[in-house]
Amino acid sequence: MIGVLECRTQTVDPFTLLLYEFLKGEPLPTPSFSLINPGTLGPIDYATYGRFEGVGTPQYRYIAENPEGLRQAIGEGIFPNQEAVLQNPAYLALAEAGKLSDSHWDALRSENGQAAFFIWALAGEDPGVQTYFTGVLLEQAGHITHALKAYYAAFIHFPQSVGWGENQNFVWYIAPAALASIHRLCRDYPALGVQLVDAKVVVENSQDINLENDVITVWPGRFVRGDNQALFPLADLDELPVRQVRGKGQVQLVQLANGHWQLRVNNKPFLVRGVTYSPTMIGIGPNNDRKFSSHWMFSDQNQNGKIDAPYEAWVDRNANGTQEADEPAVGDFQLMKDAGINTLRLYAGRLESDGSYDPSSINKPLLRDLYERYQIRVIMGDFLGAYTIGSGATWEAGTDYTNPEQRRRLLEGVRQMVEELRSEPFILMWLLGNENNMVPDYTGVNATRTNAGSQPQAYASLLQEVSQMIHALDPDHPVAIGNLDTGMLDVYAQHAQELDIIGINAYRGQGFGGLWEEVKQLFDRPVLITEYGCDAFFEGKGEDEDSQAAYHNAAVRDIVFNQAGGPFTGNAVGGVIFEYLDEWWKDTHSGDPENRHQTLAQYSLPFPDGKSHEEWFGMASQGSGAHSPFERRLRKVYYQYQNLWNKTPLN
Repeated sequence: MIGVLECRTQTVDPFTLLLYEFLKGEPLPTPSFSLINPGTLGPIDYATYGRFEGVGTPQYRYIAENPEGLRQAIGEGIFPNQEAVLQNPAYLALAEAGKLSDSHWDALRSENGQAAFFIWALAGEDPGVQTYFTGVLLEQAGHITHALKAYYAAFIHFPQSVGWGENQNFVWYIAPAALASIHRLCRDYPALGVQLVDAKVVVENSQDINLENDVITVWPGRFVRGDNQALFPLADLDELPVRQVRGKGQVQLVQLANGHWQLRVNNKPFLVRGVTYSPTMIGIGPNNDRKFSSHWMFSDQNQNGKIDAPYEAWVDRNANGTQEADEPAVGDFQLMKDAGINTLRLYAGRLESDGSYDPSSINKPLLRDLYERYQIRVIMGDFLGAYTIGSGATWEAGTDYTNPEQRRRLLEGVRQMVEELRSEPFILMWLLGNENNMVPDYTGVNATRTNAGSQPQAYASLLQEVSQMIHALDPDHPVAIGNLDTGMLDVYAQHAQELDIIGINAYRGQGFGGLWEEVKQLFDRPVLITEYGCDAFFEGKGEDEDSQAAYHNAAVRDIVFNQAGGPFTGNAVGGVIFEYLDEWWKDTHSGDPENRHQTLAQYSLPFPDGKSHEEWFGMASQGSGAHSPFERRLRKVYYQYQNLWNKTPLN
C-alpha cells in the first residue's frame, strides 16, 4: 500500500494524503514486562476450538469444544486462562513483596503495569469487564498482540457484559468498546498484518439502565491476513455515479454507488472538523444564569467593546498564571482557526415563559464574523425538550413527547429559530436534541420522569414532524439528530425518515468500533460524531495530557478511515470534539462554593483510567481560574490537531 500511495500522492485529494499518513502507523513497541506463556503469535481462530451458535441473532453464544487447546492458544492472564499467571515467577515475587494487594480498580492507576496485569487477571469482577481491562493493561504495557487477543476474547465470550457508572445511573457495553480497540490496534500497527472483518455487535434498547429489555446481536467476524494494500483498499470516488442526494441547496448529502456518503458544501466535499464551544466563565452555570449557554457571546468583562473569549483570550505559554508582554490577546476564534477547526456546535436559547426561541440568545454579528474572518461554520442546535428545555415541563416530570401542548411548544421554537437564522452564512446544519434517548435523564436510578427514551415512538414522530418543517422552511441546510450512541436508531428508521444525518455522542474508548456498521444496518444515513473526546485527568495521578491526546488521535483516525473513499464503511462525515475549554460547573453535586477545578469522577467509562472527570475535557484549560474567561493553557491535544489539519487542509 505504501508504494501505491506514494505514486498517487501527487494527484490525489488531501483526504487520501491524510489516510496515507495514518496508514504508516506505528512500529510494535517493546513490552515493559515479559510473559512466560504468550500463547499463539496471532489472534485466535475460535472456530478451531469450538463453534458459534446463533450468529446474527440475539441467541448468539460461543461454545468451546476444546477448552484446553483454547487456553494454550490464548496464553496467560486472558479468559479462559487467567489462572496461568499463578505459574509466572514474577507473580510469585510480587505477591511475596506485597505488591498485589491493591483493588483491581486502583490497580488501573498503578505505576507497576505487571502487578496491575496480574491483579486484573485474577480480579473478582464481571468476566467481560475483567477481560476488557486486562486488554487495556496489556496494551499499555506494549503487549499489542496479547491485548488484541484479550479484546477479542471479551467480544467473543461476553457481549452481554456491561460497565456501570459510579451511582448505577449509567451503563456502557463492553463488546462495542472491545471491538473499537481491536479495529484501532489492527489499523495503528500495520506490523500485525491482520484485519478483523465482518465483526459487529448491535445493542438495542440500550438507552436505559434496564438490562432485561436489551437485545444484543453479535457477528463474531474473522481475522484476515495480508499487507496494507490488501487490508485497506481505497475507492476511486471520481469513477462512481451518485445513488441519491439529500438536500436541494448549498449543503447536501450525497450517497455514491458504493454506498459511501459525502457532505458537500457548494458541491465540494466537506469534512466536519468541529468542536463544542462554550467558554464558560468560572462561576457561571445553568443553575445561576438563565442564558448560560449563550453568556459567552455577549460577555465583555473588561468593558472594552470586545467580546471576551472569542477575541481576547490569551495563551499562558509559560504556565505562570501571568499575562506576559509576549502573550498578547489572540482570541479563541483565531486559536481554533489555527488548529484547523472549521465548525462549532452551538445551541440556540429558548424563553422560559413559553418555550419559544429567544433571538437574544444568538449574537449574529459575532457568528457572521466567525464565518467571514475565520472560515468557521456553525451547527445550530435545539435541545428539543432535553433537560425539559423548551417543553414547558417541570424537571421532576420530564418532557412528555405525547403531550400535544409540549410538542407544539417544541415545534414552534424550532420554527422560529430556523426562520430567524436560515439565511445566515454561518449555518452549516441544524441539530435536534442532545442525548434525549438516554434514560434516566441525569436524575438517578429511581427516576420516574419521562423523556425520549421512555417514549421512543412519540419522540421519533416529533423528529419527523420537525424535520419536515425545517426542510420546507430551509432546503439549503440538512437536519441531524444529536443521539446518545446508536440507541433507538431502529425506531427513527421507521418513524423519522426525514432525518438527513445521524449525529452520535460516542464514548466507546479509543475509536468507535462497529458504530459505523451499526448505523448502516439500522438506519442508512451519513454519520456525524457530534461528541467525542476524553478528559485530561487520570484518577490517582493528576493531569494527563498524553492519554487524552492518544484517545483523540485514535478517534480522528477512525473518522478518516470511515470517510467516503476510505477502506471501511464510508459513512463518516466528520466529528465534533468535546470540548474546546474546561467547564468548571460540571461537578454540580459537589456544591463547592469556591468554584474549584473538581477532580471527582462522575462515571466509569472506557477512558485510559476507566473514569470520566467532567471538568477536564478541554483542548485547553483555564489555568488556575484566576483569569477566567481569558487565560488559556493549550494542551497537547490542541497542538496535535493543529499539526494534523495544517498538514492536510481538507477544506
